[in-house]
Amino acid sequence: MRDLIRPLCILLMGGFMAYDADAQESTYDGLQLGLGNLSRLSKAKTRSISPENFTGEKGKGGMATQGTGEKAARGLGQGWKISPSVRIEAGQTFTLADIQGEGAIQHIWMTPTGHWRFSILRFYWDGEKEPSVEVPVGDFFGNGWAAYAPISSLPVAVNPGSAFNCYWEMPYRKSAKITMENIGHEAMTLYYQIDYTVTDVPKDAAYFHAQFRRVNPLPFKSVYTILEGVKGWGQFVGTYMAWGVNNNGWWGEGEIKFFIDGDDKYPTICGTGTEDYFCGSYNFENRTTKQYQEFNTPYSGLAQVIRPDGVYNSQQLFGLYRWHIMDPIRFEKDLKVTIQALGWRADGRYLPLQDDIASVAFWYQTEPHAAFPKLPDKDYLEVK
Repeated sequence: MRDLIRPLCILLMGGFMAYDADAQESTYDGLQLGLGNLSRLSKAKTRSISPENFTGEKGKGGMATQGTGEKAARGLGQGWKISPSVRIEAGQTFTLADIQGEGAIQHIWMTPTGHWRFSILRFYWDGEKEPSVEVPVGDFFGNGWAAYAPISSLPVAVNPGSAFNCYWEMPYRKSAKITMENIGHEAMTLYYQIDYTVTDVPKDAAYFHAQFRRVNPLPFKSVYTILEGVKGWGQFVGTYMAWGVNNNGWWGEGEIKFFIDGDDKYPTICGTGTEDYFCGSYNFENRTTKQYQEFNTPYSGLAQVIRPDGVYNSQQLFGLYRWHIMDPIRFEKDLKVTIQALGWRADGRYLPLQDDIASVAFWYQTEPHAAFPKLPDKDYLEVK
């Protein structure tokens, strides 16, 4: 029992520690500090990349002489907020970070202008040619409808002023590269900061992945695929969904299914309903107001409800997240995740829905990873 409780307590306190069951002791690995080990000393080096220090080098911050704040800082000189942001032209891909060596990204903050579906984030680990993360920026941070919704959760926080924050731990052994592509028709401005640590990475640390999908509309009697084709050893750690309803009535009767390590027709894990998977119940309904009730918790939430206004906002739109932090879905060979879209017919039967559904799957796995499906083009990505 001691072997189980001790590492569990470390996890509950928010720390990341390597646990040696044979030695009956734990050793801090230098990746991530939490409440459980803030007092522990480490030789890990803290670094940060932003438009005021593009390389993250020690003692090289705030040295810019040109940048987006150059005019505002006239007369003040070097060190006075000369380069607080970057401008990314239409059709341009900008490298936000290009880190060499071993370590882990621990926090990302950014606030992008423009349409959030038209700014594509990509992450590359250890020099790989195909990204391990390829997601529109709004969806990556749980705001897939290109309209602000606050989120207060452990790995993702969206704060007032369209401040996107990510705390997913992202280890790498040789290098890390993060880019932003502007596929829109107009230039965008991006303020950002990427905080990381230079440290040794444990042998059993897997690589972070995130994949976007969208189907609009979902074909009749089809299931929506959140993730498939994953090959390797790892764990599934989260789902974000932007769900647009094309029918009247309740839309969340569908079951989520996790097909693990060779499951064929039937999955190992089968949920009981959409709102149940996102840790709600009974239609997410506030029984007093008779309305959908938004909520944010550390591990799950209905963060966004966009209600029809009787004119041009004609559909109900929902933003939901579910983080498997305390209950990761483990796989050793392969993984597939699907969810049904079900409502009700007048005679009490289920109604397969043809909704507008987009999702981001978050997981860790060994490399190499299987190829991602091609990202939809700008017109198919767009939401109003």
